[in-house]
Amino acid sequence: MIFPLRWPRTLASRLSLIFLIGLILAQGLSFGVQFYERYESAKAVMLDNLENDVSTTIAVLNRLPPDERAAWLPRFDHSNYRYLLSEGSAGVPMDMSNAPMAAASIRDAIGPERAQTYTTLPGPKAHFQVHLKFDDGRPVTIDVMPTGIPVSPWLPFVLLGQMVVLIACTWLAVRIAVRPLTRLSHAVETLDPNAHSVALDETGPTEVAHAAVAFNAMQARIATYLKDRMQMLAAISHDLQTPITRMKLRAEFMDDCEEKDKLWQDLCEIEHLVREGVAYARSVHGNTEATQRTSLDAFLDSLVFDYQDMGKDVQLSGHNGAVIDTRPHALRRVLVNLIDNALKFAGAAEIEISTTTDAGLSIKVMDRGPGIAEEELAQVVKPFYRVENSRNRNTGGTGLGLAIAQQLASALGGSLRLSNRSGGGLCAELQLHRPTLLSAPHL
Repeated sequence: MIFPLRWPRTLASRLSLIFLIGLILAQGLSFGVQFYERYESAKAVMLDNLENDVSTTIAVLNRLPPDERAAWLPRFDHSNYRYLLSEGSAGVPMDMSNAPMAAASIRDAIGPERAQTYTTLPGPKAHFQVHLKFDDGRPVTIDVMPTGIPVSPWLPFVLLGQMVVLIACTWLAVRIAVRPLTRLSHAVETLDPNAHSVALDETGPTEVAHAAVAFNAMQARIATYLKDRMQMLAAISHDLQTPITRMKLRAEFMDDCEEKDKLWQDLCEIEHLVREGVAYARSVHGNTEATQRTSLDAFLDSLVFDYQDMGKDVQLSGHNGAVIDTRPHALRRVLVNLIDNALKFAGAAEIEISTTTDAGLSIKVMDRGPGIAEEELAQVVKPFYRVENSRNRNTGGTGLGLAIAQQLASALGGSLRLSNRSGGGLCAELQLHRPTLLSAPHL
């Protein structure tokens, strides 16, 4: 089975692969050059020693009495060649044009004045023999068994250690190179102009420091721009309340007629829209409210009882027993907006509290209304977006209720998620993450 080669997807793996392959190739080339130089040096030394040893040994054995030569042979034996006082073994005549380097060295060491015959002996361990005679006519054979360049037993461990060092250095280099990018990516993902932003560390290499400075400046500009827009919206909405109030007072003195009722209704809608605008502008800075320790069960019971006292069909299921550190006014506004939305479209609301898998809290506000199209679920939390195309204030609302809930949920350190229920209806889930909890829930 052939597996297709794929370029790694992450920057860290790509850099690691490039560095590791480059270092391995460089190390392999360096090792190859060193090994070749060592091979050439060792070969030159071995051939030089062979020439000296053969010429000396043949000269010594030639001068010794024939009956003493056998006793001296063990002194001249080596690991890769030895001397035999016999005709040797029958073999194949050697092609001297393609002879081993050792044969050429022996021929040069003995010299042309003494007759020499070279034979190759095939077998499991091929070797060759040099046949010649002493001055007294007795035979002598040099049995040569060529061997490779010996490798030190510690060399594989050195190579393994080098590979470990290369991998460690590659990992460290990639980690140092990618860490600032990872920090920047995390900062971009968690960028929230509505919350107290955390500035990136501006220390480190020059390029990293410049990127951090640029990101911090961009974050500050975005926060300032958003703050200015919200302050402008709050100021305009607040200033509009005074002329609206004057217009309502003047409408009170008008004679009762159909036009008066229409004017009064229009003024009430404008006033409602202005109040929602002020509420949305304030929700952007909802994290300025001081946090308080709050019993969640008591908080939800109080909220549900208030609705029930007004004759609204609001039910609560589930108890958690958790005490949380939260901003109660912001939390109440989130839940009120979600409950009012459910009552408007379904006439009833169900509140369910539970613990999430990561030990956080989940507060669901559910209804059996018409729900929202899947493609519009992400749009309805945007300011002034209304699902109903008629733009009817009585049913479509101002388009700020869910946007305010979304802003305040972020200010509480949580999140708001909308989904359609099976069987019809909408589920608005407020998730409060683990840092909000002060005590473990008692189930």
